[in-house]
Amino acid sequence: MPKLALLAATALLATPLAGAATPQFSAVITRVAADDLPHSYRPGCPVSPSQLRAVRLRHWAFDGKLHTGVLVVHATVARDVVAVFRRLYRARFPIRRMRPVDAYRGSDEASLAADNTSAFNCRYAVAGGPRRWSTHAFGKAIDVNPVENPYLDRGVVRPPRGRRYLDRSRRRPGMALPGGVLVEAFDGAGWSWGGRWSGSPDYQHFSATGG
Repeated sequence: MPKLALLAATALLATPLAGAATPQFSAVITRVAADDLPHSYRPGCPVSPSQLRAVRLRHWAFDGKLHTGVLVVHATVARDVVAVFRRLYRARFPIRRMRPVDAYRGSDEASLAADNTSAFNCRYAVAGGPRRWSTHAFGKAIDVNPVENPYLDRGVVRPPRGRRYLDRSRRRPGMALPGGVLVEAFDGAGWSWGGRWSGSPDYQHFSATGG
């Protein structure tokens, strides 16, 4: 799938006509190449493009309409991702947008600011301590609705617009909450949730490895 197709896959689907049956969830897993990842991949990354897959899937958005999105993930977790988002689809859990981080020229900050749900990005972890690869650099982590689910990074809110969502007792659409469908869907796949981290909770972050 060439890079333009990866981005075009986020196009709006037609809203079902009144009285028509809601389309079934659908997901397609395809291989990617380095040309598909001009900003998120570079030589020296801990995984190669051949180890990654593009998962194009149907999801509900905050406008109440059906959209398609793309997540680039490690091949070994692609089926987990399909299972998680199938469950979210059935619950009509809203996803603001879902585009490869290459749509934001590989900028994690720009993707977060756009409330974009994304996965693979060959970058280092934001957390303090010795420099190490982020779980996103392996394609084994997904950030979901980062504005509604901000990362409280040593007192800094990422993205800044997420500050109004720091009060997790105020339940609003798109939030990751204990016992909520988003957290339970990832729990069911055996993934870990950053919202459980003490001190610096990362409410948007779900990981297959715990990191």
